[in-house]
Amino acid sequence: MSCWDTIADYGLRSLGYGERLLPRSDFTLCQQFTLIGSGLLWNIYFGVVALLSGFVLATALALGKASASPWFRKPAEWTIFVFRGSPLFIQFFFAYFLFLSLKGQVDGLDALTSAWLGAAVVLFLNTAAYSGEIFYGALLSVPKGEVEAADAYGMAGWTRFRRVIWPTMLRLAWPAYTNEAIFLFHATTLVFFSGFPASRQQGDALYYASYFADKTFNPFVPYPILAGYFILLTLVIIALMGLIGRRLNRHLPAAQATARRPRRFALLFR
Repeated sequence: MSCWDTIADYGLRSLGYGERLLPRSDFTLCQQFTLIGSGLLWNIYFGVVALLSGFVLATALALGKASASPWFRKPAEWTIFVFRGSPLFIQFFFAYFLFLSLKGQVDGLDALTSAWLGAAVVLFLNTAAYSGEIFYGALLSVPKGEVEAADAYGMAGWTRFRRVIWPTMLRLAWPAYTNEAIFLFHATTLVFFSGFPASRQQGDALYYASYFADKTFNPFVPYPILAGYFILLTLVIIALMGLIGRRLNRHLPAAQATARRPRRFALLFR
């Protein structure tokens, strides 16, 4: 079997398309690259869904924590504290058994015991808590002069938040939020490793890497392949987040941004 045939058979196997049975012996390098890359589709799915949905909740949590009203502040503080204070592995474990216990009692919750929805919910809440704390710190760092200038222009309420406070908050929080996005995609490897089972051996990249490591008794081939895939994924995330970051900072003079770098490196070698 050629490598192209292997890609055709196993390229989308993690999604349920192609060859139904995993290879049992005579594992080739192409099979390991193909199946681990196929499983990476699940990691990308979990990361994208959790990042996009968590961004909205993170903004709400940051505003709630900064609110003067305890009815908004306390729930936001406890949500952030619980999901930042407990390990993600334990969150997956307890969430799966919670969804499993509710499955027979409440109609319509069967999908939560599946990884595609249940694990996405856990990742969504986890990244929202971490991002909410990042946004909260950035919200407190918004220069007071910008808010006063908005007041002087007659902006108030939602208009002031949308046009002045929120863009500045994002600009200040974006470097730390980029790191959170990278950590989130790495954390998706815990989905099938913790509580949620892989249906019909359709798992993520770590699931297939562990499969090959167990069958060949040689972890030094599949795990470096897994690491290589995630390094490439990290580079893509950095590039995309960098484009958004430059968009957020488009109002700053380009010369000002480039002029800061030589001074920063000059301090290191002084």
